[in-house]
Amino acid sequence: MMCAWQFLLGVLPTWMRERTDSLGRRNMQELRLRLDQPPELVLHNNSRFLDKPVTREDLSFVINAASRYSPWAAETVSKGFLTVNGGHRIGVCGEAVLDHGRLKGIKHIRSLCIRVARDLPGIAKGLPTDGSVLIIGSPGSGKTTLLRDLIRQRGDRGTGSIAVVDERGELFPAGFRQGKRLDILTGCGKAEGIPLVLRTMGPSAIAVDEITAQDDADALYQAAWCGVDLMATAHAASAEDLRRREGYRKLLESGLFQTLVILQPDKSWRTERICV
Repeated sequence: MMCAWQFLLGVLPTWMRERTDSLGRRNMQELRLRLDQPPELVLHNNSRFLDKPVTREDLSFVINAASRYSPWAAETVSKGFLTVNGGHRIGVCGEAVLDHGRLKGIKHIRSLCIRVARDLPGIAKGLPTDGSVLIIGSPGSGKTTLLRDLIRQRGDRGTGSIAVVDERGELFPAGFRQGKRLDILTGCGKAEGIPLVLRTMGPSAIAVDEITAQDDADALYQAAWCGVDLMATAHAASAEDLRRREGYRKLLESGLFQTLVILQPDKSWRTERICV
């Protein structure tokens, strides 16, 4: 198991680093920081709380240390998240700033959810290494971890190149083994990145994490009809859950994906063939 743990500790206020390290290094999944409440370490089987409340200065420290004041990082905060070196992801809650009904940013931050990125080589053993695969599961079920290893296994065993549109730098952060035949584009949205790598890199497969918008799905359609295999993830608990939403239903019914991988809360998975 690989985890860029020191990057995570580096964005925490000094007072909580030692205890977070001793309690969470091996099996912490999330660190939740809530204003005026003690930090909560969400572990594999339980939760532990530190003994000092989080201040507004603590929350500001985490955001500033994680973003290093970069304009790109500030833009991602406006979407409700921030990615730390090492692939760790920080979810942000506070007061929403709206412009004509659309989210433009978050101010007066009151909560942060730091999700720990861990690499588990071999976890995708048994999954298909050809054709197009869609991995689904609830938030925090391990979709990104499974997709990462599937990409590596396919790159190591196949003959064609795989273009990875790693929008937030979570799939292959610094320190994680990339594997063979991978061409990775970071910091670019899926709707723009998929046609870019399709034109410029000549991949046999394209991999993306978290299909969330219709523009993402449209870009995948374009790539698939050009003879490229796809590997992707989406938030859903089951195939029936996917079919309830129009954008996702089209992904199933169009024939873009041949295999559906369904992650369970206990991190196990099962596969279904998608019949059109």
